[in-house]
Amino acid sequence: MFAVQARLAYDKDRNGNIEPQLYNAFLKVKPGFGDVWIGHNKPAFGLSMSLDNHGTLLQPLSMYGYGFDRDWGAGYYRDFESGNIAFSATLGSGMPVSFYENYLFSGRFSKGDLNQQNYNAGISVTYGQILETMGYQLPMEMAEPVELTMAGLDGTLLMGRWENRVELLWHSTVHYRHYTSFPASPNVLFHRITVNFLAENRMKCELQNIWRFDSGQEIATDLGLSYQLTPDLVIRGIAGFSDDDVTTVAQVYWYHKI
Repeated sequence: MFAVQARLAYDKDRNGNIEPQLYNAFLKVKPGFGDVWIGHNKPAFGLSMSLDNHGTLLQPLSMYGYGFDRDWGAGYYRDFESGNIAFSATLGSGMPVSFYENYLFSGRFSKGDLNQQNYNAGISVTYGQILETMGYQLPMEMAEPVELTMAGLDGTLLMGRWENRVELLWHSTVHYRHYTSFPASPNVLFHRITVNFLAENRMKCELQNIWRFDSGQEIATDLGLSYQLTPDLVIRGIAGFSDDDVTTVAQVYWYHKI
């Protein structure tokens, strides 16, 4: 299978206001002993590895600065009767392709099958020298890798109309030389609960919490609602609460086969 997904995004701070973005771009083969991929895909770490978060407003921890949602490299994945195993070796640069002695090795082992047993629990580890990328840009003054060590436990439990997802991460604090917004807390706890309504789960109500532990406890909370109008059209909305700020976002998303 060869998958390519690209898009054009509006960015008022970019020349011309339009930025081309390459999202999925990987070749996957099935030689019999598992699935092997090469290109731009999800590293083998945590809940984000199995979540289809493209187009959704609620995002896993990989979109909060804990690892990478997508990275360039290669990986291996294999399903067993109850569980799976995955490994990846990637650049540790995220969206851009950059070579400055950077690398990232990741692995995840899980137990359980969501389709047959309604649960899956996994353990993940990652280590590397990663780059301080900012979206699709890598300013030259940031092209010096920094060390990252991270481990995590995650679990998903399905109970009728209810879905529970939880993830606990430990990571070494990354001290970027030029960019200070990476979370300073060495531990983070993620929890998302989803309630499905209507036939074929066309309506979803979700509550997502993220706790970061450092000198105190910082809590981020998001409330989400989505409704599948047609097989191709969905509307979504979230309200996010963090410190004294409240953010609301609405989305109309159309996805159609060509």
